Amino acid sequence: MILLLGVIALFSGSLRASDESMKDIDGNSYGVVSAGKQIWMAENLKVSRYRNGDPVRHAATREEWLDAAAKGEGAWCYFDNNPANGKHFGRLYNWYAVSDPRGLAPKGWHVPTDREWSALTAFLGGEAVAGGKMKEAGHPLWRTPNEGGTNSSGFSALPGGLRGIDGVFAFGAQSAYFWTSAEHSPLLGWYRVLNYHVATVVKSGEEKIDGMSVRCVRD
Repeated sequence: MILLLGVIALFSGSLRASDESMKDIDGNSYGVVSAGKQIWMAENLKVSRYRNGDPVRHAATREEWLDAAAKGEGAWCYFDNNPANGKHFGRLYNWYAVSDPRGLAPKGWHVPTDREWSALTAFLGGEAVAGGKMKEAGHPLWRTPNEGGTNSSGFSALPGGLRGIDGVFAFGAQSAYFWTSAEHSPLLGWYRVLNYHVATVVKSGEEKIDGMSVRCVRD
């Protein structure tokens, strides 16, 4: 019976906000939340440099974005190339930046693996409901109905959209896309997406050229 109650508690858990914060190499500060044994950033990554100080390529134009991907080079941009979007959504990165051995995440942190994302959604009750618990509630940036959006987790996800394989921005106000560090295939990486019209967390693979948001987990 005790074991059963423990399992129920695990899979109906919520994240706990922390008084802690952390900084990246650019000096950006981030709040953090805990999920069982995991510690997650409570905001999207905003960094413009790898951990060793090398710059991540800023690929604003469509041509620059496609060129970076053709070279397997890490790149970032703001959604719609509007720096004002960085305040709410952070930066969008292609998977080549996520997987670069110089390290996109701040020291002591890393881009979560596919398994770490699965552990998070399991902790929040499973993929069918975890998305609602992770979406910021009552925020005007989410398109209505923001189904199930309670942010009971403190994850505070906002709909940062993505930059697609053609270099075009899409799904602003509708979806929050997050890369994992795991490779799906030579052309694809694993990711998670939260959508405005459902409470689920969707797992799938997407072309590495795409630009998505990034959250980090403590080592």
